[in-house]
Amino acid sequence: MRLGILGGTFDPPHVGHLILAEEARQALELEQVLFVPAGAPWRKAGRELSPREDRLAMVQLAVGDSLHFAVSILEIEREGPSYTAETLAALHQQLPADSEIFFIVGQDSLADLPNWRQPQRIISLARLAVAVRTDWASAQADALEKEVPGISQRLVWLDTPRIDISSTAVRDRVRQGLSIRDWVPPAVEEYIRQNKLYVEG
Repeated sequence: MRLGILGGTFDPPHVGHLILAEEARQALELEQVLFVPAGAPWRKAGRELSPREDRLAMVQLAVGDSLHFAVSILEIEREGPSYTAETLAALHQQLPADSEIFFIVGQDSLADLPNWRQPQRIISLARLAVAVRTDWASAQADALEKEVPGISQRLVWLDTPRIDISSTAVRDRVRQGLSIRDWVPPAVEEYIRQNKLYVEG
């Protein structure tokens, strides 16, 4: 089985996440892309996040009834910080022995990988499918190889369209009373409105 993993806080999930997942699915011929919302992301410790129940609900709404996307509650249910290495190891235990996992990341996350917990273990458990749009790739791979030996052999580059949407921008627009139509799936937009998420006061 060829499985893609797309992790994140998803606060909220937006159309950029869905486009990235679909581009990776097609380019890598994945059977499925698994969205993994973080419970307590340690790299964002100290930052106020929406309750994990809300973030999980929004990801489930964003994925909807897609045949190729699914949602994992592995990190949501785990106590303590969410570590990618532990999540990948847990997923391997649930999958057939011959499964291949592709962990989908952006170039910013790849550049930060040496600071993550057990980066060497991460690349042993999954290939990294990296969304890049420039010639940044080869130079970055050379630099990373010095910090995480063997990583250059575990990278796959995804030529994805540039989608300048971020969860931060969506939250800011909601706070300013601006429309987020077409920034997030309609069901997510409605959930944000009904639950008054990201509205100060």
